[in-house]
Amino acid sequence: MSEFDKEKDGIKQTRHKPAELDAIDRKILGALAEDAGRSYVELSEIVHLSAPAVHDRVKRLKRDGVIKNTVAVLDGCKLGRTLLTFLVIDTSSYQATRALLQFTSRKEVEELHTVAGDGCVLIKVRAADTESLENFLMEIQSVEGVRSVRSYIALSTFLERGPSPD
Repeated sequence: MSEFDKEKDGIKQTRHKPAELDAIDRKILGALAEDAGRSYVELSEIVHLSAPAVHDRVKRLKRDGVIKNTVAVLDGCKLGRTLLTFLVIDTSSYQATRALLQFTSRKEVEELHTVAGDGCVLIKVRAADTESLENFLMEIQSVEGVRSVRSYIALSTFLERGPSPD
């Protein structure tokens, strides 16, 4: 096994292939994206199908990975994490970029992406205050191969949502 293959072993990279969705699937997804707590009866009224038919469709959408999870969207500010920051990190190597995956288990990290452009990694961090953000930044900067970290602190959030099913 090559060094590259060993490194890929615990890292899940997803190959994206769009699912085949019809208009009713998209309507169900839109309704669930607004409120994932909707019952099958309520969904059935929205899409004009029986509740069992809607249940079967939702089950298929989950099985096919279109619906990844059913979660409560929490308000970070009300949880005491009021400082929303986006970090653009430039690394010197692929190994350094992969080393940043260790931060996926941190509660402050909401998203972590490898990106093309000025940096290599984009991390969305929600910290309690500037002191905790500074401590987090020092941890990031101590990773071998991290060349630079640019921080963008959000002053106001006007829109935050997942993808639209349309």
